[in-house]
Parts: sequence; structure tokens; C-alpha cells
Amino acid sequence: MEYTIEKAKKELMDLQRKLAAYNHAVELIYYDSVTTAPKNTADNRAVTLPILSEEIYKLTTCDQSVSLLEYLDANKDKLNEKEHRMVYLMLKDIKEMRKIPVDEYVAYQELIVNAEDVWHKAKEASDFALFCPILEKIFETNKKFAKYIEPDKDPYDHCLSQFEEGLNKEILDNFFSSIREKLVPLIKKISEVKQVDDSIRSGYYPIDKQEELSYYLMKTIGLDLDRVGLSTTEHPFTISLGSQKDVRITTHYFEDDFVSSMYSVVHEGGHALYDSNSADDLAFTVLDGGTSMSIHESQSRFYENIIGRSKAFCEYIFPKLCELFPDEMKGKTAHDIYLAVNKAEPSLIRTEADELTYSLHVMIRYELEKKVMAGELAVKDLPAEWNKMYKEYLGIDVPDDKHGVLQDSHWSGGAVGYFPSYALGNAYGAQFLSKMSESIDIYDCISKGDFEAINQWNRENIWQYGRLYTPAQILDRVLGEKFSPDYYIDYLTKKVADVYGI
Repeated sequence: MEYTIEKAKKELMDLQRKLAAYNHAVELIYYDSVTTAPKNTADNRAVTLPILSEEIYKLTTCDQSVSLLEYLDANKDKLNEKEHRMVYLMLKDIKEMRKIPVDEYVAYQELIVNAEDVWHKAKEASDFALFCPILEKIFETNKKFAKYIEPDKDPYDHCLSQFEEGLNKEILDNFFSSIREKLVPLIKKISEVKQVDDSIRSGYYPIDKQEELSYYLMKTIGLDLDRVGLSTTEHPFTISLGSQKDVRITTHYFEDDFVSSMYSVVHEGGHALYDSNSADDLAFTVLDGGTSMSIHESQSRFYENIIGRSKAFCEYIFPKLCELFPDEMKGKTAHDIYLAVNKAEPSLIRTEADELTYSLHVMIRYELEKKVMAGELAVKDLPAEWNKMYKEYLGIDVPDDKHGVLQDSHWSGGAVGYFPSYALGNAYGAQFLSKMSESIDIYDCISKGDFEAINQWNRENIWQYGRLYTPAQILDRVLGEKFSPDYYIDYLTKKVADVYGI
């Protein structure tokens, strides 16, 4: 086909819009499956999603698309920065997808659909044996695809780099070594002092009132409720449907604990702020959305923990808590909330973990994935190794699979290599805090419930760029220095000292 540069640029945008439309359909079906779809409807999706996935594969890898992108790549000097990045990312995806046989690609999409359904049933029954056969296939397929795409690279390094460009085991081994060295003694130290009172978390908190609190929190942190929706699910998540113009967050309510959903909403709200604030001209392109999962998690964990568990935030929302839950809040203070939500104590569930112990939950999952991908641990032995590591690192006994190896949905979705993003995100967020504090009185803003300056800083430095820059480029542009976990360790040390008086 004969191209002119202007015609090729138009076809580039048309191709991305068409791909965005297909992905929109896939995302809607997935979102429905984990929110409102009846329990036994997976068979329907197992037919529809592989067909849509095959169409996406064909459209992405067909000769016409490749020819277009190769022409643009050969004329990159005539492209602007955004167009150049679009072509680079799309060619990278094509080169990777073309190395995977289409029948195997489609079969994997079907496998993931079924895995989600089986995981839900296995978790409900607390029966890993039910999930084990399909999880074995997921790990084996990830190994096989990694070898197809980068045959000379360690398979787990490939998986890690899919979620954080440039990430590998060497980087993570050093990161987690530093975290373990500094945080484990701190966890031991607080175990030897009097624990804070978190009894305010327990009581009767009606779900309708918690839902009202959710919308209040969403508005407080600056979400546009005309573009960001809320629903419930087993494992809370955030998803953009088609583009940043339609973002959905989810939560999970417990009548005897309002804190769980409250921080789930603020966490997912951080993701939604990032997704919904990509520049408008990135909509329906491959640049729409966050640049990596670690940068994404830096935003969700920033809003959940650095903001949401601060004294200023607890003081600001306390009157609303008194309004919604007058009986439970009677005789309590904002400081009681602050102490309760910052209690540091080893626990079973990652999503409920405190800031201090959270990254150890992630480290356990990283070590397990690393062993399985290296062939050093059989999938069937995951529960025993999981339980052993929870005892070793956190000092707790795991009572069953539901509260252990089956608690997270990530493996059922094929997200091997995702978990380290959470810990890195925590550390990125602490370093962003230090930089932001140079120009903004963050906690004064929070105490007034005015998030505009905070959100504008994030929008200018991170959100607006979507995937235009790599994670390393974002860090370099924002920080002007190398990433260091020391900011995170220092932040946690000061927080623990304040809460425990040590």
C-alpha cells in the first residue's frame, strides 16, 4: 500500500480507535462478570471472549497493520513525540504477539475466563486442589509465552517487565533485601510494646451508610462522579472501560468493619484519579492509562496510606463518620481513628495489611512466583510453602486456603509478575511525597479537605502523560534523582514512632 505521512498518521489513529473499541467490549464483559453477572454464566463468556480476543490478535498482527507501523517507524523523524511512542508500543506488542501462535493465544484467553470462575469457587470452598490444575496451566503458559517472545531471557524477568518496563529479579532481590533488613526489626520492636486500641473498627456499620461514605470519599479526593462509577465485587479493582472517559472502581463491604471498604475506596480512587486524568488527546490510543503497574500503585497507595491514614485526613473525615455512625463513634475521637487505622500487626490478608507489614505480604508472593517460574516449586506445593513463609516472615499460622494461597485473584487472571508492583508503588509514593512537599503543604491541604493542589501536582507531573513516558523517565522527570527505598523506610519509621511513641 502506498502511504503519505498524513494518511498514515490518520490510519494509525483509526487503528487505535478500532482496537480500543474491541478492548472496550472485552473490559465491559469482564467488569460485568465480577460485579453483577449471575454466578453460573462463565460458559457464555468462554465463547465470546476468545472470539473477541482472536479478532484483536488478527487486527493487531495483520500485514496491513504491520506495514502501516513499519512505514511510520521508518519515517519517525516526521512524527511528534506522542505519535513516535504510539508506534513504538504498537510495534513492540505486534512483535511479541506474532511470536505466539494464534491458537495458543486464543486458548489462553479461554483458560483465563475459566480460571476466574474456578478461583471464585475454590476460594469459597477454601479448596486449593480445585484451582490447582488450572493454575498449573497458567504458570506453564506464562513460561512458554515468555520463551516464545524472549528466548534468551529468564521467563520470570520477562513476566516482571510486562508490568514494569526494565524490572527484573536482580532489582527486586536488592529492593526486598533492603526492605526486609530495615522493616523486620521494626516489626519485632513494636511487637514488644503495648498495642494500640483498634476496637473502633468493630461494631455495626450498615452497608447503606458505608456506601454513602464511599461516595463522600470519592468526591473528597476529587473524583468526577459523572465519569467514575462504583460497584461491589469479591476482590476490589479499578478498570477503565474504553478510555479515561469511563472508569469504574469496586469495593467489598463488611457490616462489622467500615475501615476495610473505606480504604479500599480511597485506594481504588487513587487508581481512578490516575486513569481519568490522562490528557484528552490520549483517549482511544495506546497511550491512555498508566505507564506501569508500579507507578499506578504509587498513586493508589499514596491516596490510601500517605493521605488516607494521615492525622489530617482522619480529623477531616471524623465529623462525617459521626454523622453516619453516631452510635459507634460515640465517645470516640479522630485520634482514635488515626491510631486504629495505623495499628501495625502481622495479619493474614494482604489487602487488609497495615503499612508496615504490607510489603512483606508482597515479598512472599514474589518469592513464591520466582520459585514456581524457575521450576523450584511445584504449583501443588504452593499452599504448604505459602503457610511456611507466612510463619517465617510474619509469625502467623494460616488456617485455610481461603485466608492463604487463594486470597488474591491475580493468578487466576494470569497476572504472573504483578505483585511486586505493590511494594515498589509504596516506595515510589514515599519519594513522590518528599518531592511534592517541597512546593505544597500537603497536610494543611488535607486538613481543609482541599485536594486541588495535590491533584494538580500529580496531574502535571504524572497523570496527564499516560504511557507517553516509561516508568524510569517519569521517576527521572519528577524526582530529579535515582529511586531509593530509603524514603519509604524513613516514612514508615517516622509513622510507627508517632503511632507507638517509640
